[in-house]
Amino acid sequence: MAITFEVLHKDIAGRVGRLRVNEKTVRTPALLPVVNPHLPLITPREMQEMGVEALITNAYIFRRSTEYHDRALEEGLHKVLDFDGVVMTDSGSFQLSVYGEVEVSNQETLEFQQAIGSEIIVPLDIPTPPDAGRERAERELAVTMERLREARELFPDANLAGPVQGGIFPDLREEAGRAVQDLDLAFAPIGAVVPLMENYRYRDLVEVVLAAKRGLSPATAVHLFGAGHPSMFALAVAMGCDLFDSAAYALFAREGRYITTHGSLKIDELAELPCPCRVCRSMTADELRASGDRERLLALHNLHVSLAEIARIRQAIQDGTLWELVDERCRSHPRLLDGYRELLAHAADLERDDAVSKRRFFYRGSESCRRTEVLRFHEVIGRIPVGERVLVSFDAQGAPGFDTVLNFKPPFGPYPTELAETFPVGQSEVPEWDDDMVRSGCAGIRALMEAHPESRFAVRCGEAWARLVHEEVPDAEVYHEQV
Repeated sequence: MAITFEVLHKDIAGRVGRLRVNEKTVRTPALLPVVNPHLPLITPREMQEMGVEALITNAYIFRRSTEYHDRALEEGLHKVLDFDGVVMTDSGSFQLSVYGEVEVSNQETLEFQQAIGSEIIVPLDIPTPPDAGRERAERELAVTMERLREARELFPDANLAGPVQGGIFPDLREEAGRAVQDLDLAFAPIGAVVPLMENYRYRDLVEVVLAAKRGLSPATAVHLFGAGHPSMFALAVAMGCDLFDSAAYALFAREGRYITTHGSLKIDELAELPCPCRVCRSMTADELRASGDRERLLALHNLHVSLAEIARIRQAIQDGTLWELVDERCRSHPRLLDGYRELLAHAADLERDDAVSKRRFFYRGSESCRRTEVLRFHEVIGRIPVGERVLVSFDAQGAPGFDTVLNFKPPFGPYPTELAETFPVGQSEVPEWDDDMVRSGCAGIRALMEAHPESRFAVRCGEAWARLVHEEVPDAEVYHEQV
């Protein structure tokens, strides 16, 4: 038995990959729908027919169920669920987070998960809530790591997941990530983040995930526990999360909520069904509201939307357009925009994993100036050879008396004509220039000047940009009329 993870394509910290679990393969990023055997709105067989390659269910529920306990032990999870893909089980930690205690030990839940044929098993980790103080977070992290080491010793050949806990303290999350790496585990769920998402604390979520990623090996598949809404999937993938589990498709359906990639809507308030899934194209909003099967139909729609978003993200990674998708999704809610901006604050770390060349760069506002592609351009701009007198021209026109003439394209900055067709300059699309993008381009001029202190620089620009250039590049001569 074994878990391996192979990365095929990368964009930002997102990865398209293959998660191999024993003899089965799951394409990542992947969504694992949560299955409660007592509430089968959508059967696992139907999920498989929709393209689901892995799901997650709760071993604690099976263990305490009078209906399913013996069947699971005798027949195994796959037969009980009628599902051929990968089945992962939670240990009971979710119930622990909700009720404060569970009637099972770490060893007992591990033994039960093994006995019912779970292909990815999880120890009984302690989910520290975000409002917990540091002392509690340290204490509970120590218990989680003790239980994880116990699991490794008791079941050395099991497909063991290594939960990364630590509350909202980045150093504890990083420490937990290193501890999981030291145990040589290839699958690491980041736990106790549901309260952050439920309260729209996406900035804190970004800090927690990136801290855990710093401790984990790049070869580890990262699972974000409980990441239910598709509006935040792109952001989470950009952080480096590879798998998600979600019961939102069913929970939202029971509440009469209709999921979209930009939020959820109340079915009672909809005049139209703005979705191409088979549910929405087979009936009107009025017919859906009046249907005796409304809850199940809503769940089917919600799961279709969630799975389609995962597929869209995989394609964006392969196209090198994940930043644009993140930008689009995170403008659906101000708190998601907070999370996006926090992610951009870590661009220097993300740049190391980001692809060097991509299909395109679309400027979508001031946030685009902080993207990894801009940062990388500014880091390597010093390699451009220049003479004693250098002109950076906003209008691509040269002038006598200069040894080197460079063109200018914001938000990147100066570049020689030889690079005009290369990424990112040649594959970037920008609207009419604004202050933010020109200031970013001026940062590129400063970086070039710092790399060549022996040269004298001048900037040729229109009168409209002269004052801004004077402010941003005070050590350069500025011409705003014909040189």
